[in-house]
Amino acid sequence: MNRVDVGCLESAYQIALAALLAERTPEGHWVGELSTSALSTATAVSALALVRKASTAHGSFDSLISGGIHWLAANQNADGGWGDTIRSFSNISTTMLCRAAFHLTGAAADHAEVLRRSEEWLHARYGKTAEDVAEAIRARYGKDRTFSVPILMTSALAGLVPWCEVPSLPFELACFPQSWFRFLRIPVVSYALPALIAIGQAVHHHRPPCNPLMRLVRHLAIGKSLRVLQKIQPSSGGFLEAAPLTSFVTMALASIGRADHPVVSKCVAFLVNSVRPDGSWPIDTNLATWLTTLAVNALAAAGELDKLDRKDQLRAWLLRQQYKQRHPYTGADAGGWAWTDLPGGVPDADDTAGTLLALYHLERALGQRDFMSIRAFRDGFLWLGGLQNRDGGIPTFCRGWGHLPFDRSGCDLTAHTLRALAPWYDTRSVPPKEINKIGDRLESLYDNGLVYLERHQRPDGSWDPLWFGNQYAPDDEAPTYGTARVLAAYRDLDRMTSEPAQRGIAWLLSAQNADGGWGGAVNTPSSIEETALAVEVLLDAGPSAEAAVERGLAWLIERIESGGLAQPTPIGFYFAKLWYFEKLYPVIFSVAALGRARRKFASAPGTHE
Repeated sequence: MNRVDVGCLESAYQIALAALLAERTPEGHWVGELSTSALSTATAVSALALVRKASTAHGSFDSLISGGIHWLAANQNADGGWGDTIRSFSNISTTMLCRAAFHLTGAAADHAEVLRRSEEWLHARYGKTAEDVAEAIRARYGKDRTFSVPILMTSALAGLVPWCEVPSLPFELACFPQSWFRFLRIPVVSYALPALIAIGQAVHHHRPPCNPLMRLVRHLAIGKSLRVLQKIQPSSGGFLEAAPLTSFVTMALASIGRADHPVVSKCVAFLVNSVRPDGSWPIDTNLATWLTTLAVNALAAAGELDKLDRKDQLRAWLLRQQYKQRHPYTGADAGGWAWTDLPGGVPDADDTAGTLLALYHLERALGQRDFMSIRAFRDGFLWLGGLQNRDGGIPTFCRGWGHLPFDRSGCDLTAHTLRALAPWYDTRSVPPKEINKIGDRLESLYDNGLVYLERHQRPDGSWDPLWFGNQYAPDDEAPTYGTARVLAAYRDLDRMTSEPAQRGIAWLLSAQNADGGWGGAVNTPSSIEETALAVEVLLDAGPSAEAAVERGLAWLIERIESGGLAQPTPIGFYFAKLWYFEKLYPVIFSVAALGRARRKFASAPGTHE
């Protein structure tokens, strides 16, 4: 490696580091800022409008509805559609919901030109009849009704599609014990129970089943399933802290005469409290726990944790976020972490693995361990072990919900879990004394996780992640992200010379763009996020990757010095393929990549001073 300009590298690193530290809250952790969402804004104003129409108990919401509608009109894409973020391509789901919002809020006449353009966009791509568009929605999501039914319900409430085009949802299944759910083949993903109940009841009300026995069964299940819904609603009122899911529940219940139900009241309070000053809503409130663990782990990669103040306070904050009781929503056992510190979060594999890794780094920097952290490690690893599927992979929330896409095992989740295990397997040694009792569980996670990754490596050597995508890539996939994350696990487990890792490295090298950066896949526009992820793992890929790393670093440095950190890319998938970007992703990933490079090459012979 002889063409790295140490001065430029140091300058770009300090820019990224300063940006990261500036975002730290007075409490010592990070909150970040999720992108504003046209989809969230459309569903929120639609929900508030339906509640306003059905009840006077909540107030009028006129200013919130007006502000949201004006934001939607001002942020329509040039082609007439809407994307999930202001940097996203138009898609049928968001465009359908935005169009419905203008009708449900009574703003259609005032925004006739906006609607004309949106209808032209839909008709040119999906057909001119309501039936054609409804079929296109169903086709987009296939067997997974998590998002297709809410979109069609909203459109039906707006009078844009007939109710016969809205599939029913078996809300009566919510009355069974949670432990049965994985066997009931519920047509929505594990995190969509509120939608199953509320929207299922709305479809039952507006389009009762023809079968008299089914009508009776569902009629008898209304009260009990509503009690389930009320039980799983978080104190904030926001299901998953997400405006879309919360809004869909609100719309469904308000449309069937339940606008004054306690669930709706809490949903409305959440929506009112989460609107942004410009009149829009984000896809979720925040990713505080996720971002904090990413930041800590990036600083550890850069060798900068010793310079981070309030580490003890930060460790205590992370320990407080661990769930100490069974989660009422998914039935998850105690021991996991969610993506947020807010009450609407749900424990998941990615955040649990990331937190365990961050706690390990913090404890090494502090040089001490306490009883609380020992117990947290034990319970966290037991939680991850209990989540592992039969295929050896790790799903997001619940074991055994493998028949729908976002409930299956994921390569990114499995790799992150292996990275959390890596400190205990530096040389495949016996786990530390305090977790010897769960040694068998760690062995299973390690061995079966590696088998899963090997089996799910694609023929070209790449891996595809579950929770990240790229709008420029075929099928919205993101093999650069997935491959980089899996290779990070192989690196941390000292397996970079293994055959799967070598094939992954070869793919990543082949995916580098002519400009030196990486996009989501081969021949997609380079981004800071994806370039930083690729560079970080290729730094440990050996001599064959040196030239690619040099070119990647040059691209990354130039982008950072020209202000690129302020332009995050929509690479994140939220639930049901809802796109988002996060302000801190390019910053955190750059700190990790440049920090590793800085440590490796600052004193290397032949580098430019």
